[in-house]
Amino acid sequence: MRLIDLSQPVYDGSPNCPAHPPVRSEIIKDHPQTGWRVELLTIASHTGSHVDAPLHKIAGGKSLDDIPLESWCGQAYIADVRGIAAGSHITAEMLKARLPQSLVDQIVLLCTGWGDKRAKTEEWLRNSPCLSEDGAAYLVEQKIRGVGIDHYSIGGCTDPTNERVHTILLGAGVWVVEELRFPPEAFALPQPVRYMGLPVNFKGFTGAFCRPVLVVE
Repeated sequence: MRLIDLSQPVYDGSPNCPAHPPVRSEIIKDHPQTGWRVELLTIASHTGSHVDAPLHKIAGGKSLDDIPLESWCGQAYIADVRGIAAGSHITAEMLKARLPQSLVDQIVLLCTGWGDKRAKTEEWLRNSPCLSEDGAAYLVEQKIRGVGIDHYSIGGCTDPTNERVHTILLGAGVWVVEELRFPPEAFALPQPVRYMGLPVNFKGFTGAFCRPVLVVE
């Protein structure tokens, strides 16, 4: 078995959603003084590669621990929209052209190329491509299980699109994984691919860090 890593690293000062606190990592114990090294992280739960549970946007929705672990693993299709312009929307028509007709219980992974642009730039922070409202509605109509994108927000950086896209998806029970990065070998695999991205077991949380991978037998 081989694993293809789709995750983004987290480190002191790493890029993240500007609406969240800056990422801080401090060494609070070290070998010369104590014989141990320990880090303290100050970080929002929706940072780096992470999942959104419905409770993130839907009052009374499912939290992480309401979702079976098996749900975070399964067959996935990569929708390659690399070359899309900054600030553009991934529409239902674009998805139909890149995905099979039947997507019931499948996972859809959106590759915009923005995972390779990750940096504290105005373009990455505030002008990413995103899923459109009609694209989100189309995926819900297809009864997908989950959807991911290679940026910190599947709905982009501005409202009302961001709020509406999250509401459409999470309101239908479709989980979201954000901040992916697609290495070149991901595109050489036959589709569907086998995806796995288990979140940390934070009780009652709306989201958590995960380590998304493609599994190659």
